[in-house]
Order: sequence, then structure tokens, then C-alpha cells
Amino acid sequence: MKSERFKDRLQAEKAALESSLATVGRKNENVPGDWEPVPPEGGAESDPADQADIITSRENDAAVLADLEARYDMVLAALSRIEAETYGICEICGKPIEEARLEADPAATTCIAHR
Repeated sequence: MKSERFKDRLQAEKAALESSLATVGRKNENVPGDWEPVPPEGGAESDPADQADIITSRENDAAVLADLEARYDMVLAALSRIEAETYGICEICGKPIEEARLEADPAATTCIAHR
């Protein structure tokens, strides 16, 4: 298997995810490897409609952040498997993950039979 090619793709995806994460969050200084939503700028809004908009926006950002962070963690884990030379092995059956599956998702942890 050409894990170097997948490593390059994973590193590119990691950089893109870090950029996306930075648009809706920031690294949590208190929890290494964790991201938290960026607090909204501005003061307290007195209009209830404006308050609702802010809350909705924060909830949306938190949901987007959670999805991005989950994928980011998967990419980091895949890069760790490459370094440990265990990349491309199904976590369930221990057989090689099909190259087509890794092409579709370089961070895959299972073969097609166990997805």
C-alpha cells in the first residue's frame, strides 16, 4: 500500500480542517487537543430577536465545530497509525482495508465488510 500518498492527503485535510476550525472556534487552553466555540463579539443585545439570533448562531457554530473536531480527531488518528505502521488494517478483523475504501476516506478504520 502507498501509505505515503495517503499521509500527504491526510496532512492536507488536517491543514484544511484546522483552518475551518479556526473560523468557528479556538484551541481550548485548558484541554489540550480540544476546541471551543469563539464567544460572540459585542455587548448584550436588548432586543429579544437579536438575542435569539445570537443564541442560534452560537448553537450552529457549536454543532459545526463538533463535526469538524470529530473529523480532525479521525485524521490525527490515521496519521498516528501511519507513523505506527498500522495504517490500513481493519480494527475489527485485522485484514487490510481495501485501497478503494482508503481512497474514498483515508481516515477509515475498518474494511468495507465492517463499515
